[in-house]
This record gives sequence, C-alpha cells and structure tokens, in this order.
Amino acid sequence: MPFFIEVRDKPNCEHIRAEKLDQHLAYLDANIQLLLAAGGLLNDERTVPHGGFYILDVEERDKAEQFVAEDPFTKSCLFEVVQVTRWRKAYFHHERLI
Repeated sequence: MPFFIEVRDKPNCEHIRAEKLDQHLAYLDANIQLLLAAGGLLNDERTVPHGGFYILDVEERDKAEQFVAEDPFTKSCLFEVVQVTRWRKAYFHHERLI
C-alpha cells in the first residue's frame, strides 16, 4: 500500500527552492520508479510554490521516510512540515479500485 507524503515550505525560503530545484528534479527522475504521482502546491495565482506532495509506491514507512529525507529540498532545510501517511488507492487513474 503506497504512502502519501505532504511537505510545506518554511516561510521566506523561496530562494532555497529556486537554488535546489534542478537537484530536486534530478532526484525525482532518478527515483521515478517509486513515484505514482508528485507535484508542487501553489497559491491560487499559480505564482508561488509553498510545498508539495509525493505518492510513493513502497510498502514500508521507513522507505518513504528515507525517500523524503534524501530529497535535496529536505537536505537544504526547505521544509517546515513533512507528513508521511499510508494511502489507500480508492480511485486512481480514472478507475474505482474499491
């Protein structure tokens, strides 16, 4: 059963996100086989990112925690909140699964 990871940026840390974006995307590309989905959280005007989420296809919590710990954004102390939660697929890819 996958894990949902939600992250929220610390206030006034846009410079960290900008500086580490290429490394972050390279990390996600290198681990793409684990990602069911991932994306940034934006303000309503779609101009300011303030966090993100990952849905990881791993069975153990420690693997999900390790994944987010190794993210360059995490290593550069961008996140104020990191929440790892087991996720049950109920509807996925336009399909009902339960």
